[in-house]
Amino acid sequence: MATKLKLGIPKGSLQDATIALFKRAGWNIYADGRSYFPSIDDPEIECMLIRAQEMARYVEHGVLDAGLTGSDWVVESGLEVASVSSLTYAKQSRRKVRWVLAVPEGSPFEKAEDLSGKIIATELVEVTKRYFALKGVMVKVEFSWGATEVKPPMLADAIVEVTETGSSLKANHLRIIDTVLESETHLIASKQALADAEKKRKIEQIATMLRGAIDAQSLVGLMLNVKKADLASVLKELPALNAPTISELSNAEWVAVNTILEERVARDVIPRLKAAQATGIVEYPLNKVVL
Repeated sequence: MATKLKLGIPKGSLQDATIALFKRAGWNIYADGRSYFPSIDDPEIECMLIRAQEMARYVEHGVLDAGLTGSDWVVESGLEVASVSSLTYAKQSRRKVRWVLAVPEGSPFEKAEDLSGKIIATELVEVTKRYFALKGVMVKVEFSWGATEVKPPMLADAIVEVTETGSSLKANHLRIIDTVLESETHLIASKQALADAEKKRKIEQIATMLRGAIDAQSLVGLMLNVKKADLASVLKELPALNAPTISELSNAEWVAVNTILEERVARDVIPRLKAAQATGIVEYPLNKVVL
């Protein structure tokens, strides 16, 4: 590669989760807390820490070739960048986050239309403006620099704020009356970078490995031994990502079975496999699953 791929890592709430995801995907990123240029153990990549809110701008302008940011900030920016892959992970969970319209618990507001003429505080200004415009509701949308949850009722009548669990809103005595936008992290890239064959190859490699690391988080591997006479009854109990791999053993009466399944179902499946005469059952974690 003649030039390194310039990759934006989201600084702030997503930073630690992103670095952890890259580690599971096979890359070690080292951020010392002072530098905006963390090191990475890949000579083809150069990293830069950028706020997620600004990522689309720097990718679109070509300062960065690619970066990870929320789809909410891409929509908010209104800029033309390519989404290479969706990557559903957040600060606390592997779920999408929501931007919600929330009001004080004791307020009379029940729906967006009740807020006509009121003040809405949010970081997501343009999306919020479009949300109310589509409903034909005239409101004043003010940019919030942070601590948005504490602004109602003195500094704003309602807020549009991002949430994973809703716990922070409840703690601040707010109730959700609508979802404005759902968001998840995306790997985005500039059109110029995708037009460069070497950079496109590297971006697609990153997308494949990150996607594989995310997909593996909810899955486990399972291997077991079973007599050929009992194989059919074992296979009936075995939900598989694809058809399980069946291998011959040195003892001609036995086979080994290897498969992948959802971790949450393993606790129910394993006892049933044992009852179906499977033996030597081993559950093991997965780093990546590339489909």
